[in-house]
Amino acid sequence: MSDPAEFTPGDVPGQSEHRVSTLELFFDLVFVFAFTQVTLSLADDTTWAGLGRGAVVFLLLWWAWGAYAWLTTVMQTMRRGPRVVVLMSMAAMLVTALAVPTAYDEGGLAFALGWLVVMLLHATLFRLATNPGATSSAAIVSLGSGNALAGVVLVVASFTDGPTTTLLFLGAVAVAYSTPYIWGVTGFSINPGHFAERHGLIMIVALGESIVAIGVGAGELSFDAGTVAAALLAMALVSALWWAYFDSASEAVEASMSVAAGPERSRLARDVYSYLHIPLVFGIVMAALGLKKTLGHVDEPLGLVSAAAFCGGVAGYLVALHLIHMRCRLRGDWWRVLCAAFALAIIAVAVRADALVALAVLAAVAAAAAVVPRSNSRAAGPIT
Repeated sequence: MSDPAEFTPGDVPGQSEHRVSTLELFFDLVFVFAFTQVTLSLADDTTWAGLGRGAVVFLLLWWAWGAYAWLTTVMQTMRRGPRVVVLMSMAAMLVTALAVPTAYDEGGLAFALGWLVVMLLHATLFRLATNPGATSSAAIVSLGSGNALAGVVLVVASFTDGPTTTLLFLGAVAVAYSTPYIWGVTGFSINPGHFAERHGLIMIVALGESIVAIGVGAGELSFDAGTVAAALLAMALVSALWWAYFDSASEAVEASMSVAAGPERSRLARDVYSYLHIPLVFGIVMAALGLKKTLGHVDEPLGLVSAAAFCGGVAGYLVALHLIHMRCRLRGDWWRVLCAAFALAIIAVAVRADALVALAVLAAVAAAAAVVPRSNSRAAGPIT
């Protein structure tokens, strides 16, 4: 693994290396609630259709958070005006999060308008708070236009029902996520240290959400030996996921971004953080769903959808770590790909044996994946 001491500062024009601010951490708090809302909604509608709808809602929430992560990497020292805009964005996202359980029904308009306001405030804040020359006006306009169009599609979706609503939600996701590839991200400057730390902290937020989701229903649990064992195994699983990311991947990716030059740095940030972190964070959300279901019925098998979400979420997390290494031209984590295959195989166990047994096996697989040798994280070649 590359030595963190060899990292070079980002080359954001007019800006030295800076770390995540307390305002950004405060902003992330609303996403703890938003991610928990997704998990709780899935727990109430554990069907294939419900899983798909939850995934689409998650993608919209992730895009909103990611938009602000790109913003704060080039943000000036926060003045009162920009601070107020960020706090307004938090209020709008809170409304969006409150509407998550009914986003496809009566809460659709609140969800859509909240998300659209968050995106419009984001574009406004980019002009107010970024250093001159750090990010081009053309980049802001292209990204902001795509986000605004996606928000309008969501507003239209709120006045429909049935399959039409689902299709429009998918259309909004397609518009938002395709914009950086259609228009490119070469106009954006990236501060590697700040960007890596920002996404590392949202990983902590997501992992914390998995624990919060477990605790939400704790009052309904009977604290027998099985429940205590399940809680300890759940902590072991979450710890293994944390270890797998922060023991090697986080620092190695930051090092790769630090040596990347010019537009390649922006493209690397787009691919690794905006896109390949999706299966990481959503995998944690799926794991939280599985843990919630397991603690509620430790002595019963999981349903097929719950088992697939639980094991598939962990498998997707491990495969994403491998893909991130490959995108950064680091040696791939093939051991974690093998562990991901084992995680998927546990679905067959989860639908037949007690949920506690499936959790124990899955936690063991995640632990095995977390202790992959550090030598596997060394660079396979420079990024130019």
